[in-house]
Amino acid sequence: MKGKATAVFLAISSLAALNAQAYDGSRYEANADIKMDRAKAIALKAYPGTIVEESLEKRHGRLHYAFDIRAHHVTHEVQVDASSGKVLQNSRETEEDDD
Repeated sequence: MKGKATAVFLAISSLAALNAQAYDGSRYEANADIKMDRAKAIALKAYPGTIVEESLEKRHGRLHYAFDIRAHHVTHEVQVDASSGKVLQNSRETEEDDD
């Protein structure tokens, strides 16, 4: 019984750590015209599935959300412009990207 409790604790701790790493970019939130909930809806419309990773990134002076969305054993990266809500990328990740 003690082993099961330890296993459950480790599983919950790992899940909590994964969730803590699942979102990056909170420092940019105030500068984004499109908020996270709206960006998620846009991304899921572009590729329906389960979001397994999300971030708000700044590249080339522009903010965009990046979502890894998994459906049917396939992961897509969907990027959404944080100013306009336009889908910038919707492509299948390769095996190398899944590391």
